[in-house]
This record gives sequence, C-alpha cells and structure tokens, in this order.
Amino acid sequence: MSGRGEATPQGKVSAKKPKPAKPESRLAMVRRARRINRELAEIYPYAHPELDFRNPFELLVATVLSAQTTDLRVNQTTPALFAAYPTPEDMAAAAPEHLEELIRPTGFFRMKAKSLLGLSQALRDNFGGEVPGRLEDLVTLPGVGRKTANVVLGNAFGVPGITVDTHFGRLVRRWKWTDQQDPEKVEAEICAIFPKSEWTMLSHRVVFHGRRICHSQRPACGACPIAPLCPAYGEGETDPEKARKLLKYEKGGQPGQRLTPPPDYPGLPALPLGGAPAPS
Repeated sequence: MSGRGEATPQGKVSAKKPKPAKPESRLAMVRRARRINRELAEIYPYAHPELDFRNPFELLVATVLSAQTTDLRVNQTTPALFAAYPTPEDMAAAAPEHLEELIRPTGFFRMKAKSLLGLSQALRDNFGGEVPGRLEDLVTLPGVGRKTANVVLGNAFGVPGITVDTHFGRLVRRWKWTDQQDPEKVEAEICAIFPKSEWTMLSHRVVFHGRRICHSQRPACGACPIAPLCPAYGEGETDPEKARKLLKYEKGGQPGQRLTPPPDYPGLPALPLGGAPAPS
C-alpha cells in the first residue's frame, strides 16, 4: 500500500490520523511571547494608563476606584472628587457620606469610600502626606494590593512592574504564556519571560489589545494583527469584515476611556458624565 492510508477489513482505505502537534518548548514560547510584545509595541505605540491623573495620589485613588468598574466611569467621577479633596489630608478629613456620594457612580461606593478614607489617613499619619514609592509600603495602605501598587509604581514613579488585571490574565493564558490563575503567580511567570525594562509597557500593551481587539466573549480574530502568533486564533470571529465591526475604542472609531488622553493618542477623548463636551 502507498502511504495514503491503511486497508480496512471491508477493503476501504481510511486516512491516517494526523500526528499530534509537537508541544511548544519553553524557548519557543518565550521567543513567540517576545515577538508578540514587539508587534504590540508597533500596533499601540501610544499605549498608556487609561486613568486620568496628575500626581501619584490621584493615580492611587483612581486605581482603587477602578475595581469592578470601567476606567471611563472612574475618569468621569474623579474630577469632582479631586476638586473637593485634592490632597490626602483633605480626603482624610472628608465626611464619609459626602465621599460616598461623590464616588457612587463607580459602584461599591461604601467599601471604596472606607478604603479611600483609610489610605488617606495612613498617608497623612505614616508617610507625611506623600504616596510612597516602594511596593512594601504601598501594600500596607487600606484597599491597596500588588496590582494597585504596581500601577502606581510603574506609572507615577517609573518603577517597572507587571499589572495583572482581568484583561492581562485572560490574554496571557489565551496566548499560552502561563496557565496560572492566581494573579501573583501569573505576575511571577510573566516577569520571568521579559526583561524588567519591558514590564510596565507590556502591561499597557496587553490591556490595550484585550480591550480593543482580543475581547473576552467575541475576540476579533479576523482583524487581529498578531493572529499568526496566537494559539487561540479561531476562538472568535475570523471573517475580516465582521471582525472589524467588533473593534472598540479608537480601533473602532469610538472615544477612548480618558477625558484627557496623552497628546499622541490617535482617538477621541471620552465625554464627561452627562455627555457634554469638556470645557476647553
């Protein structure tokens, strides 16, 4: 018989089963992961933190508020909050009821208000009213864990860190960089793949891609520039025209999440609460 198949008892020829794909070696995975990072850097050269902030305290507060809501909703809420309480000392002295009302749009406002009061009081009493620039100090603040601390360190102090939010964890598992579920274990495994200098920007690029193209339920596979490198290609819409309709934010021609995006952002600023354009 030729190599096309094997004879069955009935004299028919059945195709041979294809050999299972060879498991990807760690070296191959690392090379693929670093290539994805390089590709994402070209796709999103403007990647940035999507929370509006002007100083470390504002970023810390905004990050705490971002739990269980969108960055857009936080950005629409914080202008009034920071107008009322611009410093840790001001917020530490806030009436809980007033603070709760200001942050109500972000959800879980009572729990978040308690965290904001606690961290502001700790900053006032233990750190001279300044946000500390060390992870071991930041995580002592009420409501602040490693994820929040890494956001603040990477974007307010220039200290490299991996931020494992929902989008980041979902994509790195989809790309087979890790199979861990625990955020700290994910952080450790991804840190081992990339040089430290890439950690902060890698976090932004992956989150940007997860929000714009590689969605949780319907990834836009047919419009994804890194599709050839993705082991999960085909989980989403592969038709290019249909996939393009799934794109979000600036990739889909819609406003982003920041009311005050950086100058190189190619999309539209988000609207404040109520939808009226922000004053120029």
